[in-house]
Amino acid sequence: MNVTPTELYNQLYDAFGPQHWWPMDHSHHEQNNTDPRFEVMIGAILTQNTAWTNVEKAIKQLKEHNLLSIQALKDADNELVKTCIRSSGYFNQKAKRLQYLSNYLAEQYDEDLNLFFSKQTQSLRKELLGLHGIGPETADSILLYAAKKPVFVVDAYTKRLCKRIPLPVNADSYDDIQHYFEDELKKRYEDDELVQVYNEFHALIVNLGKYYCKPKPVCSQCSLVKKCDFARK
Repeated sequence: MNVTPTELYNQLYDAFGPQHWWPMDHSHHEQNNTDPRFEVMIGAILTQNTAWTNVEKAIKQLKEHNLLSIQALKDADNELVKTCIRSSGYFNQKAKRLQYLSNYLAEQYDEDLNLFFSKQTQSLRKELLGLHGIGPETADSILLYAAKKPVFVVDAYTKRLCKRIPLPVNADSYDDIQHYFEDELKKRYEDDELVQVYNEFHALIVNLGKYYCKPKPVCSQCSLVKKCDFARK
């Protein structure tokens, strides 16, 4: 049975509703005059190889130590940063990555995220991929959720979905999956709609993967059961 990305998006949206992703404490940033987009960048690095619940604990600790700004994180004691983010795993590596990013934004952009995000999407993506510890999924999460660029984020849940439905794409290739979803969704949505669609779609796929399309799936309760070859078999 052929199913398009648009059909998948609509069915998941009907099943789960809006996801309101990326979650953050806006009141904290208003009170401290800090940029919530930097919190998204922090979260995109912290969520590498761990569950979001662990990231939330780490961000809470960073918030309690007032380390959710570029300057504060750049100037923070490295051991304190490690302690704050310990729950996210690989905290030695991630602390180094966070402080490298903070230093980079301070030295190259004078901590001005408006200037950083003003670049063309592909130029900014290339720059992000050139930074220590930032791969395609992290870079694209920053582009979509912080910079509000129309970039479709691919993760392990997306690859699993592509294999199980299956979709006509190389399910092991990040680039192939990304291009497939973007090309198909651009046929249906206007440019000014794509950021929100990509945002919701990625969050919906994460929700599907966490609760239904797990390594040991719960097919009987999945809203895609009638469209999925894996479930039918």
